[in-house]
Amino acid sequence: MARFCPLASGSGGNSTYISCGDSAVIVDAGISYKSIAERVEAAGGDVMKISGVALTHTHDDHIKGLKTLLSKTGAPLYTTNLSLKTLIEKNALPDNLKVVITDEESVQFGDIEVVRFKTSHDAPGSCGYRVNTNSGSCAVCTDLGIVTDEVRRALSGCNTVLFEFNHDIDMLRRGPYPAHLKIRILSDLGHLSNSAAAAEVPALLSSGVKQIICGHISRQNNTPDIAISAARISAGGIGAQSGIDFLLSAARPEMSEVSVF
Repeated sequence: MARFCPLASGSGGNSTYISCGDSAVIVDAGISYKSIAERVEAAGGDVMKISGVALTHTHDDHIKGLKTLLSKTGAPLYTTNLSLKTLIEKNALPDNLKVVITDEESVQFGDIEVVRFKTSHDAPGSCGYRVNTNSGSCAVCTDLGIVTDEVRRALSGCNTVLFEFNHDIDMLRRGPYPAHLKIRILSDLGHLSNSAAAAEVPALLSSGVKQIICGHISRQNNTPDIAISAARISAGGIGAQSGIDFLLSAARPEMSEVSVF
């Protein structure tokens, strides 16, 4: 039995806990170590027993608690060479970091295989992760401006996918953000809109995905209800109903529910 729990999702911080048997990984550490430890425990785990930490990219909302998490747990870090370089420049790694696994296509943490795939985002080495277990697979895929074929292959057939539904385009355009930030978000190196993410829902479901969790939802330019509605309408185009044919929810800035597969 595998467990999947977004510990935090959004511009205020991102972190996801995934476990299977005696193995567990944390993807991103964008909230404080204390919050990570408390939420992992609430999800039925022990942060001191994690098998590794996988980092998607080096923006602050993904690395806030990374240095302390690695220092306290002694867990190995899985990242890219480009991300590692930025982490060193930001002084975001502890002195006692012992094991760093970089640029491998996949790495085994006990009973869990973590497979990296590239994402289109304005951070060097940005990536997402597919996590394979003996119970099935899941994926963390946020912070990307476009969905590539590599991303689609990585998400195909996963039991659970945390997928970016960052913004409603009209809300963003009418909202208070400065022009340069709106341009960044809407670019191919920015974030997925509800419409862009929803367009991928039929293919995800057709590939065998059983649960979609809308993630990295903007507080200023989106709402969970709008994101879920976009996904539900798109799924309806192939006759799929949420709650019957698949599960659909929205990840929260604070801890979301644990999914089991």
